[in-house]
Amino acid sequence: MQQMNLPGPKARALIKRDHAVISPSYPRGYPFVMDHGKGTEVWDVDGNRFLDFHAGIAVVSTGHSHPAVVEAIKQQTEKFIHISADFYHSTWVELGEKLNEIAPFLDNAVTFMTNSGTESVEAAIKLARHYTGRTQFIGFLGGFHGRTVGAVSFTASKPIYHRDFYPLMSGVTHVPFPDPYRPILATEPGETYGEAIVRYIEEQILGHVLPPDNVAGILVEPIQGEGGYVIPAPGFFPALRKLCDRHGILLIVDEVQSGMGRTGKWWAIENFDVEPDIVCAAKGIASGMPLGATIAREHIMTWPKGAHGNTYGGNPLACAAALATIDLIDKEYLQNAAEVGEYTLDALHEIMVRHPSIGDVRGKGLMIGVEFVKDRQTKEPAEALRDNIVDIAFRNGLLLLGCGKSTIRIAPPLSVSRREVDEAMQMLEDAITVAEKEQLNVAA
Repeated sequence: MQQMNLPGPKARALIKRDHAVISPSYPRGYPFVMDHGKGTEVWDVDGNRFLDFHAGIAVVSTGHSHPAVVEAIKQQTEKFIHISADFYHSTWVELGEKLNEIAPFLDNAVTFMTNSGTESVEAAIKLARHYTGRTQFIGFLGGFHGRTVGAVSFTASKPIYHRDFYPLMSGVTHVPFPDPYRPILATEPGETYGEAIVRYIEEQILGHVLPPDNVAGILVEPIQGEGGYVIPAPGFFPALRKLCDRHGILLIVDEVQSGMGRTGKWWAIENFDVEPDIVCAAKGIASGMPLGATIAREHIMTWPKGAHGNTYGGNPLACAAALATIDLIDKEYLQNAAEVGEYTLDALHEIMVRHPSIGDVRGKGLMIGVEFVKDRQTKEPAEALRDNIVDIAFRNGLLLLGCGKSTIRIAPPLSVSRREVDEAMQMLEDAITVAEKEQLNVAA
């Protein structure tokens, strides 16, 4: 496969201008400067075509610039662009009703509209404290919940998110996430690894560190995103739900990356037959418009007028985009995510047979992780190899992102076709082949 000479001259010029005026804190993966996109395809400012298999970090769920989403935004723009949350408008009422319909619990759902995933998490933290009258929380190692002070206090995927920002919000205790590929606790007879993690929380954390009646909530990703696209071991969520019920602790699920049809179900937690108390949503909810939501059982979201609010949350344009997005997912892309996701997993397992550098392939729907290792027996992460594969794939015309220590996430728009998956898998395998050869040459 002929690699592109990237970045091109227009991209280089724009990157130079960017470096002069934009914060250096943004974690740019590679020098891609977007010009336009349609569906799964995107083009840079120099006219180079790419397949987008990270979808703006699982954001453009219906693909880039879906006509129905664009039309919904246009129609709303002609009416009005903004009204603050101090008043009312029909699109956010309709969106609240729609979120009530698809919420992953039987109770009536009440929603607080936000602008982002991290803001959804912040609202959940405040709501849990208000409802329970408690101050302590439990989070998980490997979790990512955002970068604002409250949310980043739960984030535990990389040290850089905490470095130089202490002290963080107090009252967060981290415990191991039940990663079945890298277990760290022993199980007892008849116990799953997921159940062993919950037993550890009960016996070691609630038994020695945190008084249970001081714990407001447990915040967890149903499938870890930034932490490596890790699916929890069987038995974890049912046992965790029972623990929460036993001690009056709220189960808060961060579905910012895993929700809105990404796993072939509206919410990833539905894969584990458990109902949460609060759901944090964003990313794929509005196909790229800035919108998030904190969705809670009706009896929980009873805080009084003025207890929480914002200016832009529930923006009319974003709500219109969300309504169009949810309609498209419901009618077409939920099923597509499940079916094409299974097709993609099968293709990746075939590639794994040919490449010993792949230690694990895991996923649900179109939330798929490919973990690279130096040795399948030791499972030592191959971070440099993973990074090189992502870079080579970019020059092949495939946009990917890493996560965890050595995993590549496969998270295209939910509208992706099998033909596009075939093309992307060929690009990916070519990149793996080249990267493995380069690694052997360096070792020699």
